[in-house]
Amino acid sequence: MEANIENYAVFPSLRQRSVFITGGGSGIGESLVRHFHAQGSRVAFVDVAEESSRQLVAELAAEGNAPLFIPCDLREISQLQAAIEQAKQANGPIQVLCNNAGNDDRHRTAEVTPAYWDDRMAVNLKHQFFAAQAVRPQMRDLGGGSIINFGSITWMVGDPDCPAYVTAKAAVYGMTRALAREFGPERIRVNCMVPGWVMTQRQMRLWLDPAGERQIGERQCLPDRLQPEDIARMALFLAADDSRMCSSQQFIVDGGWV
Repeated sequence: MEANIENYAVFPSLRQRSVFITGGGSGIGESLVRHFHAQGSRVAFVDVAEESSRQLVAELAAEGNAPLFIPCDLREISQLQAAIEQAKQANGPIQVLCNNAGNDDRHRTAEVTPAYWDDRMAVNLKHQFFAAQAVRPQMRDLGGGSIINFGSITWMVGDPDCPAYVTAKAAVYGMTRALAREFGPERIRVNCMVPGWVMTQRQMRLWLDPAGERQIGERQCLPDRLQPEDIARMALFLAADDSRMCSSQQFIVDGGWV
């Protein structure tokens, strides 16, 4: 569990705001759920990992105003659309969308099949577009909202060990720019959050070895390791009214990597 959430900024505009988060059961998504919950938002989240998601709900329920967990495979757009409607019915029209879910499994070009390519686009890109499409009418009727798409610095540095993932994350920024222009007249802000190498349990278990530690030391300007809560706190700002004139932008939180 993350500590000292109470030591950071409180955004009054987020209190009671309906927030929908994808991939909220672990990693960065779990931190998003915790931080929006601590702000007093009405949080709904989806994930395929049911056990960890239900544990998170049970823990936060002890603090009151438990988040709503909806099991969902985001590759099935009909499930995602149904989850967004369920969240609306439970928490009111969605005013903040965090398109966080993704998967950066490693692969090489020679190994990629058409089916794997399509799956990587579905896991990392496609659901972001259709979630934005689904919440747009709700945000328009409210007079505005904030959509936060999640990219990655991988496409900026050209990581060589996950080309389909890198392609999808580059496309997220293009999609962000297009949707921001289209949705802007309705006062719907669309921005792209760009994390660096975040020390989630998954990243540390699978890929953080001595060579990775050396790479962080060489590439980051700051010596500290990037944590999920560092990403969540930027997301709070982008969701709150404090950032009301921020749209169509990338917000990089990477410790100074790129």
